[in-house]
Amino acid sequence: MSGTTMVVMIVFFSVGFGVLADMYNKHIKFKEKTLKHNQASDAQTDELKQQINKLTERVQVLEKIVTDEGYQVAKEINKL
Repeated sequence: MSGTTMVVMIVFFSVGFGVLADMYNKHIKFKEKTLKHNQASDAQTDELKQQINKLTERVQVLEKIVTDEGYQVAKEINKL
C-alpha cells in the first residue's frame, strides 16, 4: 500500500467512526426523551384513572339515591 492510500483510509475510517458515534449519541438522546415523555404520560394516565374511579363511585351513590323508595315517595308528594 502506498502512503497516500493509507492516509485516505485512515481519514475515511476516522470520519466514518465519528459519524457513527454521533448517530449513536443522537439515538441515545432520543431514547431518553422518549422515556421521559412516556413517564409523564403514565403519570397523567394514573391521574385520569383515579378521577374516573371517583366519578364512578359518585354515580353509584346517585343511582342509589334515585332508586331509593323514600326518594320516589318524596317525588310523588312534590307532584301533588
